[in-house]
Amino acid sequence: MRERLETYFEFQRLGTSWRTEILAGLTTFMTMAYIIFVNPSILSDAGMPFTGVLAATCVSSAVGSLLMGALARYPIALAPGMGLNAYFTYAVVKGMGVPWQTALGAVLLSGIAFLVLTALGVRRMIVSAIPRDLYGAVAVGIGLFIAFIGLRNAGVVVANPATAVALGHLRQPATALALFGLMLISALLAWGVRVAILAGILATAALGAVLGLVDWRPQAFTPAAMAATAFQLDVRGAMSLGLLDIVFVFLFVDLFDNVGTLVAVTKKAGLMRPSGEIPRINRILFSDAAATTVGALAGTSTVVSYIESAAGVVAGGRSGVVSIVVGLLFLASLFLAPLVGAIPAAATAPALIVVGAMMISHVTEIEWSDAAIAIPAFLTMITIPLTFSIANGIAFGFSAYTLLRLARGEFRKVNWLVYVLTALFLFRFFYLGGE
Repeated sequence: MRERLETYFEFQRLGTSWRTEILAGLTTFMTMAYIIFVNPSILSDAGMPFTGVLAATCVSSAVGSLLMGALARYPIALAPGMGLNAYFTYAVVKGMGVPWQTALGAVLLSGIAFLVLTALGVRRMIVSAIPRDLYGAVAVGIGLFIAFIGLRNAGVVVANPATAVALGHLRQPATALALFGLMLISALLAWGVRVAILAGILATAALGAVLGLVDWRPQAFTPAAMAATAFQLDVRGAMSLGLLDIVFVFLFVDLFDNVGTLVAVTKKAGLMRPSGEIPRINRILFSDAAATTVGALAGTSTVVSYIESAAGVVAGGRSGVVSIVVGLLFLASLFLAPLVGAIPAAATAPALIVVGAMMISHVTEIEWSDAAIAIPAFLTMITIPLTFSIANGIAFGFSAYTLLRLARGEFRKVNWLVYVLTALFLFRFFYLGGE
């Protein structure tokens, strides 16, 4: 049985082992476990029951990650997306006065649309349409994004009304703890320790607990609490004409966030073919669409592929076993949620910074001597972290690439779908505005 599983997950070809894959899965889970409590905190502002959303978060993350691991066999974990949950709560429910049940209906419609687009091969065509020249830029942009999130979570970078961002107070206990974790993980990596990221997270969390910096507030919780949000969605209300733009935003952001994560993680893991093709891509896209559909039915906002998956790849993960481990840990979190909540942001932030640093290596793949490639690549790289959106970065870079090709008279070198997508991006920028 073990040999059959190793053959199915291609351990020999990928040069991996059970130990490496399991440790990589633990690493990925540690860096994204915050969503178990952050997602309910955000959606509860929309009037949704906290414990119900917590259960829905664990279930949808588990289903998505297990599907990704077992069916698609990729080390990409899924969970409700940050940014989209805030859009759900503050723009749709609180800003537009839409009941959360109706907003969930819009999420379900976007998930069903994803399934249809996947079945028709449209999503695969979209991934294939992204210029290969921008693949490296997407990976670098996501690396900068991950590092920026880590620096923010560590308190090293803070908001500033005058300069947008500024240096935080480095003597703050949590920030000092995060800097310790950063140096520890970096040193372990420099020494060639394969489990450097996971060991650094655990050691930093343990030190934080000793110093009294772990804010552990257990929530009274049972899996049955999901009944408060499961199947409570209003699909008929979501189908009204006035909410179609909401469905479009969910669809647009999820589509291109996932495309960006898919490109970056497979490229970092060396799973992308030399031609730029991603094997079993339809299975990847189906797993993502199914997870969003399950999440809406369970009671949470859009489920996406997580950029934190790159942490597991850096730790050596290469197969779907990584995602299966993450999925099983999310299922276990239904019963062990208080224990998971004991991992502070100061312990996981250093891991994100290090992973971001390692993803910058793809900058060498960009042809900087050609302005028609360099400028779109730069726009992709810079707008992903600065707009806090992978979708925005792809849209800016993609549009600039198409327009510069046209300006240079190379319109016949651009695929027809590229023109369609560029028109879609421009429509979104000028008609719908920001997310």
